[in-house]
Order: sequence, then C-alpha cells, then structure tokens
Amino acid sequence: MLYKSTRGQYRQVSSAEAIKMGIAPDGGLFVPSEEVRVSPDQLREWAGLDYRGKAVRILKEYLTDFTLEEITECVSLAYSTGRFDAPEIAPLHKLEDSLHVLELWHGPTSAFKDLALQILPHLLTRAAAKTGEEATIVILVATSGDTGKAALEGFKNVPGTRIIVFYPEQGVSEMQKLQMITQEGNNVAVVAVRGNFDDAQTGVKEIFGDKLFNRELQVKKFTLSSANSINWGRLVPQIVYYFSAYLDLVSQSVIKPGEGINFVVPTGNFGNILAAYYAREMGLPVKRLICAANTNNVLADFIRTGLYDRRRLFQKTISPSMDILISSNLERLLYHLSGSDAGRVREWMTNLSRIGAYRIDETTHKRIKEVFWSDFADDSETTATIRSVYKRYGYLLDPHTAVGLCVYDKYTAATGDATGTIVASTASPFKFNASVARAILGEDAVRDKDEFKLLEALSAASNLEIPAGLKDLNTKQVRHGEVTSKEQMRKSVQSILSPQ
Repeated sequence: MLYKSTRGQYRQVSSAEAIKMGIAPDGGLFVPSEEVRVSPDQLREWAGLDYRGKAVRILKEYLTDFTLEEITECVSLAYSTGRFDAPEIAPLHKLEDSLHVLELWHGPTSAFKDLALQILPHLLTRAAAKTGEEATIVILVATSGDTGKAALEGFKNVPGTRIIVFYPEQGVSEMQKLQMITQEGNNVAVVAVRGNFDDAQTGVKEIFGDKLFNRELQVKKFTLSSANSINWGRLVPQIVYYFSAYLDLVSQSVIKPGEGINFVVPTGNFGNILAAYYAREMGLPVKRLICAANTNNVLADFIRTGLYDRRRLFQKTISPSMDILISSNLERLLYHLSGSDAGRVREWMTNLSRIGAYRIDETTHKRIKEVFWSDFADDSETTATIRSVYKRYGYLLDPHTAVGLCVYDKYTAATGDATGTIVASTASPFKFNASVARAILGEDAVRDKDEFKLLEALSAASNLEIPAGLKDLNTKQVRHGEVTSKEQMRKSVQSILSPQ
C-alpha cells in the first residue's frame, strides 16, 4: 500500500514515509492509493477479538510495510490496561435499546485523542528506523485542547523525538490548559498563541510549508512531523474504534451481523468523523454519519449547501475542542469524493487560503449528502442536553458529547430515522467540570468554586471517580509559560530547538 498527496504534486510514499513526514511537501495530506475492503466473513471473525486484536487486523491492512510483529508490539504497548482504565479500552454505554454512547476517554488524558496518540509514537519511531532517518523528529502540534495533552503524554521522553505544542491562549478549558502547562518530560515544550485555534493551526502549516526553514532544520539534524490528524499515523488508529463499537453490539446480540447503524460524531477538524467514513468504505455497515457542530458551524453549513466559508465570527463556546473554522481533514474527503481529482482539491484549498471560501461541484456535494447529515447546537442547547440526559438516564456528558446528542435529536426529528445509533463521546465530563456542574447542579452550586472544588462537587453528585490524570493537577509545577503571536511561532520553534 502506497500513499499519495491530496494535491497531487508529490510522489507516492510508503506508510512509514507518510507517518514520518506527517504532511506532504506540496501541502496536501497523504491518503491510501488503494481501497481496503473487509468481507462479512472477516467481520464475523473479528467480533470475537478484543480491542487489541481488532486493532492489529485493521492496522495491518493499511501499514503494509510494517511487519505483523511490529504492529502487534505497537498495539500492545499502546492499549495496555495500565494506560486505560476500562478493560474494553473503548466501552459502550447503553442509553436506550437503539442508542449507545461510545466512551473514547478512558485513556491517560481523558480524551478520545488517546486512542491514536498512545500508539502514534511507537509507529513513528519504527517509521523513522525503516526510512533510515537519523535526525531528531520534531513533532509540531496545534491543539484546540485535547490533542495537545494527549500528544505530550504520548511523546514525552520518547528517544529521538522532540514535541512542541501550540494552543490558543484563551481558547481551551482551564483543565486542558493545566494539563499542558504542567507537562513533564525532557523533550516537551508548550507555547500559548495569542489568537484562536485556526491561527495556531495555520501557523503550524506555514512552518511545515517553509522550505528554507525546513532546510535550516535539516542542517541542524532536525526533521518536522505532525501529531495532528493531518498525519495518517494519527488518523488510521481511529478507524479501529468504529469497528470495535459495531462488533461489540453484534457480540452482545443488540444488532445482527450486517445490520446497518448510524454514528454521531461531534467534530471540528473533521478527523474523527473521517475515520468513521474510512470504516464505512472498508465495509462496516454504516448508514449515515451525523456530523455534530457547535455554533462554529462551518461544517454544518458546508454539508447542507456545498459552500465552505470560514468568513464568519469565531465563537468561543463551552465545547472548545470544536471551536474551529478550518477543518483540515475535510480535504481528504473531498479528494475521495471528487474522484481523486487533485487539481480541483488544490483549487479549493487555494481559494480557502486566499479568499476564505470555496464551493464544490454538484456531483461531489451530492456524494457527501448521501453519507453525511449535519446540524449544530449552541451553548444553551448543549447545557440543556447535559441536564436532560443526566435527569433521564443518570448519565453524565461532557459538552462535546452533548452537542452530539442534541444534534442526534434534531436528526431524528428531521428524518424519522429509527436506525440504531452510536454517539461518539470524546471527553470525560470532568475535563469540562464547570460547564457540566453548572448544567446539573445549577449556578449557585458552582459560584466561587475553583476547578478542583468543582471536580469534587461533580464526583459527589455523580458517584463517579475523578480521573487520575485530573485530580492532582493543582499540586503539579507549572513548567511552560511561553506566549507568542501567530507571526512569531517560527521563532519560538527556533528558540526551543537551539542549544541551551
């Protein structure tokens, strides 16, 4: 299996090269050059495997220049019971017979990014060895909150790597910020950016695209790579949990083999739901993918109209990991559904960069609407959903998952579709304790309480344990305090990598 750039101006590469590079030199994203198909017989066989077994089966289909032993070792290291507090790794929680929540936050940083970022360092170091890379790999990350901590935790003290995380100074929750700025490790750096996530993400992409700067780094024995979902090695492990969820329902006799289901995915950068699309294309019986957005609803508008327009007011919401107006992974979907037309993809991405908008052709738009449905939830609707789900089911949602369930209700109201559905739950409610506590306990209960008092209040109300990675943050030393402008991000990288 080789990988090609969505913009068509770079050679095909192996999976190891794609993982090591992160982003193609022409600015495109690497995609598989061939389709991967899974037969109904394979699905039946996989239903009896645990999460690690399913992961090995799926990853070996895409990472064909890795040996089975290498993939098995990477999977075993990533998905150990010591790193995840649920033996299923990604367990399902039943709300109703036809509605389940897929809990993707049982890893060390209490967010769905752990499912990919616990394995990416192992894949990357092996990819570097396979390609003869002798330089130190520098991981550049732009985060809207969860990716940063998950990447830092995954890459800390990994030999042959450095990691630099940029986050929007005022655009993450207090818990997310504390998780990052207290990060330990001899190879990690965290920098706040004055601006929003799109500013940080654009700055990182510009650094990747700066050929002169990259040559300077090569002279100093550094090479850049990414841990964002623009990196195929970060995206491909996410395909696994969609198969896992479906096959768990089959094993539990909730659905019959081959029976179709829907997935609801709260998303901002489009990577999580794109992994579900790849699972569908592989043969997983998925009927509709429901894309749930917050008030930064550029994706909902795009799926409905075919016009992608980021020229709108950026909204800060209580679901900050979705506060995004430039959804990078959408480029991969456009490449596939436009008939692998790299020229059109380049034109659309150029228009997005230059004027802030592009409109796709009718055929591609029709193909998107055949698979995807989308709507959004504002903060008041999100809060009301947290409250109503807790009251009705005794189940605690974080704001991002609440966006998903709110949009699911809108979907069923609009379509009448009673198909069994799984909602991807992307973070522990304790990561966003102020918003969750306010929703279920009321304003008076949260007034004048700091983040750690709120953790205790939420735990007492829900009878749930505070995740280990969150409860002791207030005792940890703040290690990273640098703040930069989006224009100075390159200089921050230079300074961090310079000998001290």
